[in-house]
Amino acid sequence: MIRRVLPHGLGRGLLTRRPGTRRGGFSLDWDGKVSEIKKKIKSILPGTPCDVLPDTSHLPPEHSDVVIVGGGVLGLSVAYWLKKLENRQGGMQVLVVERDHTYSQASTGLSVGGICQQFSLPENIQLSLFSASFLRNINEYLAVTDAPPLDLQFNPSGYLLLASEKDAAAMESNVKVQKQEGAKVCLMSPDQLRNKFPWINTEGVALASYGMENEGWFDPWCLLHGLRQKLASMGVSFCQGEVTRFVTSSQCMLTTDDEMVTLKSIHEVHVKMDHSLEYQPVECAIVINAAGAWSAQIAALAGIGKGPPGTLQGTKLPVEPRKRSLSPPLQEEEPDPANLEVDHDFFQEKVWPHLALRVPAFETLKVQTAWAGYYDYNTFDQNGVVGPHPLVVNMYFATGFSGHGLQQAPGVGRAVAEMILEGSFQTIDLSPFLFNRFYLGEKTQENNIM
Repeated sequence: MIRRVLPHGLGRGLLTRRPGTRRGGFSLDWDGKVSEIKKKIKSILPGTPCDVLPDTSHLPPEHSDVVIVGGGVLGLSVAYWLKKLENRQGGMQVLVVERDHTYSQASTGLSVGGICQQFSLPENIQLSLFSASFLRNINEYLAVTDAPPLDLQFNPSGYLLLASEKDAAAMESNVKVQKQEGAKVCLMSPDQLRNKFPWINTEGVALASYGMENEGWFDPWCLLHGLRQKLASMGVSFCQGEVTRFVTSSQCMLTTDDEMVTLKSIHEVHVKMDHSLEYQPVECAIVINAAGAWSAQIAALAGIGKGPPGTLQGTKLPVEPRKRSLSPPLQEEEPDPANLEVDHDFFQEKVWPHLALRVPAFETLKVQTAWAGYYDYNTFDQNGVVGPHPLVVNMYFATGFSGHGLQQAPGVGRAVAEMILEGSFQTIDLSPFLFNRFYLGEKTQENNIM
């Protein structure tokens, strides 16, 4: 004989004690209880879902075509363009894994939100021009039905760069490149500078450049919120957790130089759930490393940089957390990045004197509030890393922008999506930003890191 046992606790609460009643002091409280009994009995019958199974809504899916590690604007931009450009709507499953759902230490939320085109490399200028257009038309890209329009609170105010006699020729050359790429930038002599900005001390200034269009500040939180809201409407999945392991398969091959190399492919990502020892394996075809200041750690999980020194296998991703990126001669004296506490002494002793010398009004001002944020600092050449790894063939990078990742995220996201979907960069050729340059020792030097 088969006996079906009711779940533990099924009968609890069905009998209530009422003093002064008959039948041994108990009365049957049937109101609402009969339907409860039926529901609980039904839940244990064959072929019906059981409502006592553990809740798995917080877990990532078991399968996803693309797993993006890092939920800042760079990772979200890649997700957006993958869905925007995919051949069949809804055909690609995309998962974004972010370990800090509050974004309390994320570079995106702690950024000032500046955008500028005054770079020395054509690729950086093109990226920022693309982003300026994207941000200017933000609601054409990120509008969601029944949601209010986004307001990035853009504050147009051009960047002003100053050059000494020694650097004036380089500035003039940079502005020539910027104008060739379509940026609206003008050069100013010391007299012109004094007329436009009479509060500036022009001592030692030989030349200045000023952005006249598409430069200023915007609200990074609004962009982050807009991207997440749009991605949710496009079917992208989100998960709070930390990537702790990649499961890979390997294949050895001989290069044209008769060097034996091992190609790897990631086919499973392990995501450790927040405040838990639990992890969820996610089968995938492609991994995007957009982990910002911590992207080198994610790369190492895939074995990147763990080969013999001087080999492609032994070449690490040269990205590390930095609190700031300063122009010489201060860049060797940066504050400790171990935490995000504001180093007030560093600011007062190393930065403030330069500000007060150039703008005397700073002498009468006092800092009221301050905060610090991380840069994903590329120690090799301070430029971004975009595209696939040459040996871990299905890991793609969108990291290492050393302080200008937020403003270039729309263009970088599109470039990575194009490389995945089309096999090459289409809109902007970002080949100089490929990983191979670290092994070859070929720097893509940007002279105007801000």
